[in-house]
Amino acid sequence: MSEEPRPAVLVTNDDGIDSEGLRLLAEAAVQAGLAAVVAAPATQASGSSAAMTATSADGRIVVQRRKLAGLEEVAAYAVEAVPAFIAFTATRGAFGFIPDLVLSGINRGPNTGRAVLHSGTVGAAMTAATVGVRAAAFSLDVRSGGEPQWQTGAAVAAQILPALRDLPPGVVLNVNIPNVPPDQVRGIRRAHLAEFGAVQVTVVATAEDHLQVTMAESGQQPEAGSDSALLAGGYASVTPLRPVCEAPQSWLPWPAGA
Repeated sequence: MSEEPRPAVLVTNDDGIDSEGLRLLAEAAVQAGLAAVVAAPATQASGSSAAMTATSADGRIVVQRRKLAGLEEVAAYAVEAVPAFIAFTATRGAFGFIPDLVLSGINRGPNTGRAVLHSGTVGAAMTAATVGVRAAAFSLDVRSGGEPQWQTGAAVAAQILPALRDLPPGVVLNVNIPNVPPDQVRGIRRAHLAEFGAVQVTVVATAEDHLQVTMAESGQQPEAGSDSALLAGGYASVTPLRPVCEAPQSWLPWPAGA
C-alpha cells in the first residue's frame, strides 16, 4: 500500500531569507512531517502588508537557490519580492507545487492588534488564505535590545501546526509568542485582536514638503483577553483571522443587482 503524500507547505517571512526564525520554522514544519519549501524575500521586507511588489530584470522576477543550515534537503529560494507576492505566486505553482499550508515567520517582533493589517508576516498568510489555503503567521515578542529566543518560537509553532491542519480552508492563525525561554511560556491561549498594536505611530510635525513621524511602544494598557494582554502576561496568543470579509449589503442605500 502506497504512503499518503505529505501535506505541502510554503514557508516564508518578511525578515528575509537569512533569518534564523525562518530557518527554525521550516525545521519545525519538516519535523511535523510536512513537505516544506522555503521562499522568502532576499532582503528585509517588514511592514509590506499584502503588497505585490517585486524587482524584475528584463521582465523576470529574480530568484536564487539557497541552502539553509541543517535543512540541506529542503528547497529554498531567495526572491526579489515582498512576502505577499511570494505567497500569491506560490499558490499558483511558482515554486513547483501548490501549497496545502503557508507558514510565515518567525517574525522578529510582535504582530498584535489591528495593526496586523500592516504586517508583511501576516500579509503573506492572509494572501494565501484568500484562495482557500490554511495559513499561520508566527511572531516573537522581541523588543529593542532583547536577545531573540528563537527556540521558543519554534516550540510553540510545533504545537500549533497540528491544529492548523484541521481548520477550515482559508483561515489564518495569527500567533504571538513571548520572548522567554521555552520553559517560561505559561501556555497557549485564544485571544481577540487588541484595539491597538504594540507600536504606535505618531505624526509629530507637518509641512508642505514633508511629514515627521515617530514610532514607539504604545504604552497603553491592553484590554483583557486580547493578544497584547496575553502576550504581556507570558502566554502565546492565537487569533483566528479571515481575509477580505464583506460587510452586510443591507447597510447600503442602493437596490441589489440582478
